[in-house]
Amino acid sequence: MTVGALERAFLNGYQGGFPLTDRPFARVAETLGTTEDRMLSCVREMLDTGLLTRFGPLFDAGRLGGGLSLSALEVPERDFDAVTAEVNALPQVAHNYRRDHRLNMWFVVATETPEGVSEALREIESRTGLPVYDFPKQREFYVGLWLYLHEDGAIDTIPVPETTLSPARAVDAMDRRLIAATQGGLPVTEEPCETLAEELGTTADQVADRLGAMLGSGIIRRVGAVPNHYRLGLRGNGMTVWDVPDHQAEELGRRVGELDFVSHCYLRPRHPGVWPYNLFAMAHGRDRDEVRSKARLIEQLLGSDLRGHEVLFSSAVLKKSGLRLAA
Repeated sequence: MTVGALERAFLNGYQGGFPLTDRPFARVAETLGTTEDRMLSCVREMLDTGLLTRFGPLFDAGRLGGGLSLSALEVPERDFDAVTAEVNALPQVAHNYRRDHRLNMWFVVATETPEGVSEALREIESRTGLPVYDFPKQREFYVGLWLYLHEDGAIDTIPVPETTLSPARAVDAMDRRLIAATQGGLPVTEEPCETLAEELGTTADQVADRLGAMLGSGIIRRVGAVPNHYRLGLRGNGMTVWDVPDHQAEELGRRVGELDFVSHCYLRPRHPGVWPYNLFAMAHGRDRDEVRSKARLIEQLLGSDLRGHEVLFSSAVLKKSGLRLAA
């Protein structure tokens, strides 16, 4: 997909760090050398055409005191569409992908309480009649898919800027209402905080202060544009999985997470007899061959410590909605 100069500049500059001020689009427009109206139209068009999957705050369920887990199903081909409908119907399912593997459906469950994950997985087992294989995060080494778009169409993944978080804060009733109002994205209006304030019966300053406090404490990971990497041409999406000795997993995971092309890297449990892998690392590329070449670099890094690995390619995005907190 062809990306214009303004769209490219906005994506490169505001995948995070979008200002929570009065007339923020005017401030961004001035920085990018355009007008507020043109900036608003640009963001609306990117959302309408699917170049952005969302725009606004990305919430961290764990920092909210909730639960988050990656799970998988082995779905018979004849039942795949029906099972997809059942799984996607649960609001707790934030993402769902079809992957080329015996375990062919992989989804993320995000819930308001830690125990909500097991409740949601039991509900999925009940609805589908299939066993769920759960892979909760045991250790996070890196997370953050930020892209840099070049004029010639090339795309690089770049490190997420490091931030220092303030101590965790309690979420009160107004915070919850604000989260519910923004979990689908920020209003693309001249004054987003004022638009939210009118909806919530508060002031724009209160909205900005609360969003800023949640950002500072890590409840919000970032505020900005979330590009659709498929629409941009990154059609190779590989979940690389590795079997490494448990006593070395922390050190090896840290080293894999430091690779500039790895967007997510976690330690997760094995399932004996079904799943031997404990280290997960996501890699993206223009095609599967590019992802395979990146997987070979991980293989070289792990060296003799590696006991086995696979690359599970995504063949379809079944759902991508993010955290959904009840109002």
